[in-house]
Formats: sequence, C-alpha cells, structure tokens
Amino acid sequence: MPLTRRDFARRTAITGAGVALSGSVGALATAPNALAATDTEATETAIGYGPLIPDPDGILALPEGFTYRVITYSGRTKLESGEFTPSNHDGTATFRGPRGTTLLVNNHELKGPRANWKYPVPLTEGLVYDPAASGGCTVVEVRPDGRVAEWVGIAGTSTNCAGGSTPWGTWLTCEENSDKAGVNGMTKDHGYVFEVDPADRRANRDPKPLKFFGRYDHEAVVIDPKRGHAYLTEDAAGPNGLFFRWTPPKGFEYGPGRFRALADDAGVLQAPRCFDSGGRYVDDLSRATKVGTVYGVDWVDVPDRDARTVAVRKQFGADEVTRARKLEGMWWGDSGAYIVSSYAREESPGAAHDGQVWFYDPKRRTLTLKVLLGVNPDPSVDGAFDGPDNITVSPFGGLVLAEDGEGVSHLFGATDSGRTYPIARNDLNIGTEEEPEYSEFAGVTFSPDGKTLFANIQSPGILLAVTGPWKRQKGC
Repeated sequence: MPLTRRDFARRTAITGAGVALSGSVGALATAPNALAATDTEATETAIGYGPLIPDPDGILALPEGFTYRVITYSGRTKLESGEFTPSNHDGTATFRGPRGTTLLVNNHELKGPRANWKYPVPLTEGLVYDPAASGGCTVVEVRPDGRVAEWVGIAGTSTNCAGGSTPWGTWLTCEENSDKAGVNGMTKDHGYVFEVDPADRRANRDPKPLKFFGRYDHEAVVIDPKRGHAYLTEDAAGPNGLFFRWTPPKGFEYGPGRFRALADDAGVLQAPRCFDSGGRYVDDLSRATKVGTVYGVDWVDVPDRDARTVAVRKQFGADEVTRARKLEGMWWGDSGAYIVSSYAREESPGAAHDGQVWFYDPKRRTLTLKVLLGVNPDPSVDGAFDGPDNITVSPFGGLVLAEDGEGVSHLFGATDSGRTYPIARNDLNIGTEEEPEYSEFAGVTFSPDGKTLFANIQSPGILLAVTGPWKRQKGC
C-alpha cells in the first residue's frame, strides 16, 4: 500500500525534522563543512579518547590506553588446513561461540579468476560454489586463552564485500560482482547472497545462492527481526545503485538454513521511490543537503530480479525509483536500518558530498539523513573524515564507521549530537615514502560482550582486535 502524501505529512509533523530515535543512536548530525570537527582536547565537553599515537610497528595508531592484537594476517597466519589466510578482508560480524569463544565470519573481497590472487580462499571440498572464483568467507574462532583457529566457511564466490548478520546467528555474505558464467572465466552466474553458519560447518556444505534477493552488485544486508523484511544495498553507477526491500512469502518462518528451502522467486523484491514533504519525487539521495531531511518511501516491484537480460537497476525508467552513489554498509539498530552512501560526485544529480548516513524507519516508512560529510578538501591531511563504508552501532552510544576514502584512513565515531572523533588510524603504508598509500578499513564490529572492537585493514588483509578504556561518549 503506497504511503500517501497526507500520511507522510502527518508522520513528519509528529516526529519533527530530526526524528529523535530511542536507543543507542539518536539524531546524528555532522555539518557539511565540519570535516575536521574531531574533538581531542581534555575539556569538559571533550568527546572521543584523545589524540592518536603513531604505532612503532607501523600498523594501527590508537589513543593512549588502547592496544590492538593481530588476529589474522594474509600470507602469515594459516587456516586449520594449512593454507595461508586469504587476502582482502572486508565485511565481518561476531557471534557467541561455545565455551566462551568468539566466532567471526570474515569476507574476502577477491574478484575474478583465482590465478589473479596469491592468497585466494581455498577450495575446501563441499564448500565450493564456483571453482573458478577466488572469493569467499573464513570463520575465525578466538578462544578465551587467546588462541585463534580459522577455517573456510564458503569458497568459490566472487568479490565478497559486506553482508550482514541474522537474528538467528548466521552471516549473509554478499557478492559485489555480477559476472555471468563465461565472463572472466566464471563457470556459474554471480551477484548473489549466500548464508554462512559460523557454528555449524555441515550447514555450509553445497552452497546455495539465495536468488530471491536478486542478482546485482550486492553490498550489505540487514534483517528486520520484527517484520521479517530484508534490506539490501547495491554499490553501482551508470546509473547509480539502489536500496532494496525483500518481503518474505506469507507464513515463512526464519531460522538457520530456512532460506535454502525457498524458491528462487520467493517473496517480493522492491526498490524505493522517495518523495519530500511536499509530495515531490526525489530522484537521488544526493539531493539532500541538510541533516534532518526526511523523505517518505514507497516501494516499487523489481520486474526481473535475476537480471537475465538487463541489470536490475536499469529496469526502471525515469521518475520510478530513487538512487544513490556507493550505497555501502548497513546496520540494524534502534528498530531500523542505518544506511551509508560513501560519496557523491559528478555521477549524482544533487550536491557533492563525502558521506551520508541515512536511517530507514520501517514503521513510519521514512528515510532521515543523520550524518552528512562535506567534500574533504585534502584527504592526505590527517584530521578530516571522508568516504564512510562499513558501519556499526556502538554499545557506548553513537556510530562507528570505517573509512574507505582517499588519503589517510580511519575508524571514527559519530555521537548523537553529530560530533565526530577518531578511534584508529591505519599506519600501514602499502605505497612508497614519496607517495604513501593506506588501505581502507572494513568489517568494523564489536564483540558480543562489547569489550573488543574488531576491524579489518583490507590490503594486505589483517583482522585486528582493539581493546581499551571504552566509555559512553558525551552527547550519546
């Protein structure tokens, strides 16, 4: 049922432009020109944990009192089977394991033929979708005594970027690549979502693509535990990508492995069509230039979700859907979905920016702009943040975001009041002294007990565990 202009006007009047939310994240607002609005001074209003201290080992700069530990390192640490840890770490989630262990599922964003990569995901028998593809997931077990074990969760998938955890304790890994069989050496079609169970290795045998979620360049996915919808993002351009909603078939009951029983065309996949408080259609999320902007959302059915002849995002005509550039990480929190658009430039019809975070409220069917980063004038200078990607809601209030921008790369926090602060900086220079280069952060997520922040340096592929004097931030 479409959301009428009258319904939208009534709901926005009730909630107000800021849409204050309950829970760990309230109304977030980072002014477009406040890129360097980090706060590291020891004052009564200070937020964050103080300045970042350069790492003598050249990996991770952290505030005083914080430490990190390398959990896996591509080409150095090994799987249980003896192969080296695969490279290009990306999306990650944590789960409570048996006997006090923490389980993590770690994506490996490896695209194309296996010969292109020194450390692809090993083709473990029974866990392979397409033997020509190089990507997949590993499962990492961190034991109370500090020992680490790692094994393959799924192999033979392509460009496993982000994904999302489910309320029933599994991981949905997303292929950010939609090569068909016969393209780039692939033997099967790609562009799907797969389910990986970190606690049950047998459940991962004979991987099955969850085709009802659609075939496109997937980024992330979250599940609404109350209504049953899945929300998914697409990272694409020409035209810009879409934010999707999947509605399960009537009577479907969620649980480990239940997706396998669904038909390829089960449920309904839809894309958003947004409009402002005046009922005017919004073609792209880059049109929003003020924090607190609220759009109503209607949902439009996807004609051919498997994109047999035309890419999903190209199946819609003018004025049919609302797009955005680099729709990336998502996180379910505060009874809704936080959604990242990393940047907008000339490919977007609205204003250029270096990051947006939107909140989708499924009850009100509204999108609210919570964070807006203006264009970073000099990404090589430490202090400003740009290009947010993976995201998580912090147990200490606010959000934690992983940078995938230009120049210096950070993990940074954003409080409910909109102030930003650094948590970590990637000090691992994979370029040269004359032309330094720092890989993106990815896979930012807290341990189930909230004491440890895990994050990845994508290249060469390092999973890190950060501990320290975490505290609730002022304004959260």
